[in-house]
Amino acid sequence: MVIDNKEFYIIEEELNLNTIDDESDLDYYEEVGIVSEVGDGIVTISGLANVAFGEMIEIIIPGSQNVVGIILNIEFAKVSAVVFSTDIDIVPGYLVIRKYVLMSVPTGKSLLGRIVDPLGNPLDELGPIVSKGPRFIEQVAPSIISRAPVRKPLETGLKVVDTMVPIGHGQRELIIGDTKTGKTSIAIDAILNQRTEDTICIYVAIGQKRSSVARIAKVLKANNCLDSAIIVAATASDTAAMQYIAPYSGCSMGEYFMNLGLRVLIIYDDLSKHAVSYRQLSLLLRRPPGREGYPGDVFFLHSRLLERSANLKNNGSITALPIIETIQGDVSAYVPTNVISITDGQIFLETDLFSRGIRPAVSPGLSVSRVGSAAQNKIVKNLAGDLKLILAQYREVEGFTKLGLVLDDATAQLVNRGGRLTSFLIQKRFQPLPIYEQILCLYPSLQGHLSKVDTSLINIFEAEFKNWFASTVFFKPLASALKAMVFPAVIIKYMIWHFVKLFAIFVAENYTKKA
Repeated sequence: MVIDNKEFYIIEEELNLNTIDDESDLDYYEEVGIVSEVGDGIVTISGLANVAFGEMIEIIIPGSQNVVGIILNIEFAKVSAVVFSTDIDIVPGYLVIRKYVLMSVPTGKSLLGRIVDPLGNPLDELGPIVSKGPRFIEQVAPSIISRAPVRKPLETGLKVVDTMVPIGHGQRELIIGDTKTGKTSIAIDAILNQRTEDTICIYVAIGQKRSSVARIAKVLKANNCLDSAIIVAATASDTAAMQYIAPYSGCSMGEYFMNLGLRVLIIYDDLSKHAVSYRQLSLLLRRPPGREGYPGDVFFLHSRLLERSANLKNNGSITALPIIETIQGDVSAYVPTNVISITDGQIFLETDLFSRGIRPAVSPGLSVSRVGSAAQNKIVKNLAGDLKLILAQYREVEGFTKLGLVLDDATAQLVNRGGRLTSFLIQKRFQPLPIYEQILCLYPSLQGHLSKVDTSLINIFEAEFKNWFASTVFFKPLASALKAMVFPAVIIKYMIWHFVKLFAIFVAENYTKKA
């Protein structure tokens, strides 16, 4: 496209440029543009004939700081860009220049322990960030040849998750549920449980309150987890463009470490607000709306993001835990069904369970992990193989107990066992358990040694059992053996399990509710 003389006159009038009198000047001004329209964060630009989709541009603001944006629409006679800051200082006639680079963010180890915005600018007042170099926020997902099967477990420290819906490094596990059901708490517990592991954590806040991000940062710092984590914050007060690029920026920061052979855990909190921000931008860019007002490529919006999570052959991996917020438990809405079809399983949280005090409020019937069982701790897998089935059966007959009906012996036994297992799986937030403690408590619960223990005393039994065992000489060898999934010898294995069984029976008898 050739810029006509009228547009050149505007440039000369506003910026006092010299008269264009040769073809070299004309070629130069094919690389610049003029703001022709601005509003709601969308800038329409005439010129920029050679600009690329997704390229960064800079709007020159006389007497003020320049405004950075990204090209999202390319039409015959104009292009449209979204700006990442306020557009109040932008007026038609301002000069726009190309930055000759696609949208990119800084990467490197200097980002660890920092709170940054999606552009990589620090938000924590801890000084500038020394980058190892920029990385495009849009990257091609790893190829099939470069990937490896999911084999190593990623323990969240939550008994209900690690036993029934296990997660492996390189997996994409969706956390879905209504508002205020503990979705973020599960993600934060997963981060806290990595403090003794060699896993780097990235928390991407999309459309969250600033106070919520500050509270999460405080929790991570109090538990010595912030030094190995990055918080990418695009809060509710930021523009829709910042919220749109936030998950891609966080993923690019994680890919730097994955390519070095390190393991990364990324939390996207949440992709529902991400889809809303993209819908807002699309409608302002005059793109045709589809179902629920979303553009036609909203599926590709999340698939190209989550497909970048992988377990590579160089031992590097990115594990994604996207969060989706539903309305009244409706998982058949547009965005939830899209993300469910993309991910490798989902952790579904029920409002009813949460209101009854069963927290984490994970539904055993609707939650599933499609690839995590291959990476699950083998001892946990052997112990809790039928736990999900028992709880699902218990939920079916639980309603009969509220009616006061006389139950047969088999149903009464199922209700009794299911109630105790439900109480056993209750866990306070921000208190993840190592895998060996989960196994120690899981064994007596599933072997029926707590059948005579009152439901209200289950948590007391668990605490006393762990405290006693930590004081014995068996603690260190058994803990290391359970964590590594390898026992020194078969004889030692059976001796230890027999010892645990005898002590579990002994403690259970001491906590039996006397008639």
